[in-house]
Amino acid sequence: MITTHADNDPHPHSLAPEPQQSSTVLRILLGAQLRKLREARQITLEDAGHHIRASHSKVSRMELGRVGFRPRDVADLLSLYGVTEEADRDGLLTLVTQANAPGWWHNYSDVLPSWFETYVGLEEAASAIRNYEVQFVPGLLQTEAYSRAVVALGFPEGPDSEIERRVRLRMARQQLVDRPGAPHLWALIDEAALRRPIGGSEVMREQIRHLIRAADRSNVTIQVIPFEVGGHAAAGGPFSVLRFAEPDLPDVIYLEQLTSAVYLDKPEEADSYLAVMERLSIEASSAEETRDFLSTLLAEV
Repeated sequence: MITTHADNDPHPHSLAPEPQQSSTVLRILLGAQLRKLREARQITLEDAGHHIRASHSKVSRMELGRVGFRPRDVADLLSLYGVTEEADRDGLLTLVTQANAPGWWHNYSDVLPSWFETYVGLEEAASAIRNYEVQFVPGLLQTEAYSRAVVALGFPEGPDSEIERRVRLRMARQQLVDRPGAPHLWALIDEAALRRPIGGSEVMREQIRHLIRAADRSNVTIQVIPFEVGGHAAAGGPFSVLRFAEPDLPDVIYLEQLTSAVYLDKPEEADSYLAVMERLSIEASSAEETRDFLSTLLAEV
């Protein structure tokens, strides 16, 4: 875990990462540490960029964890920020190597857009994942056949080989739900997503059976938002909330668009979505009622 001294002392104290932290999370944590060190010295982004022969925008992207880190740049910044203790410098420079290490998902770079790569890295390190979906079953709960049908809808002109690669990526993501120390997955699914016959009747029957089995897992909660609720708080569309065990990481709200995504982590932005998610979980059928609904729906499909 990455920790620091008290708030008035920005120098690093312990920099051994959690075993399941992804390189994406490590970049964010390293960037946040560099920002704290810079601000403690009241050094501007422009001056920091000049010191490493780069622009202020590069330093800003480093602090947000959106780019890889060059060990030389980090070493030079640490000198500028007054980090001279060998143990502190070595800890941060070791973290650079770990933060730059490619995750398993880099094997799918041919079908993984950069804006979604960040999400996969965060998802891999989350301690809790909450999804609200209105059109499809959440990706982490899709069967292979259902996933193939969804991917084919999104890429109607794509060759079969590309569609299969995208399906394989989605199936690989699902492994995190089964691993030791798996995150808690809490899915809120609009009834419309389950009534929509994606892939045909047999695919939907298999998908519903899969949801029933998944609901029996101790780390999975599934709630359906029935039509009878009428209009509800999430009229704006689907979104996800990622929560992390690492106290230095805020909740991240993920909003996916057609060709890009938005990530919100500032409290003033995220709080509204967190409140909506809480209201949705109250308005939705309970987990027990959802099991009954799925069993009834299975007989109707």
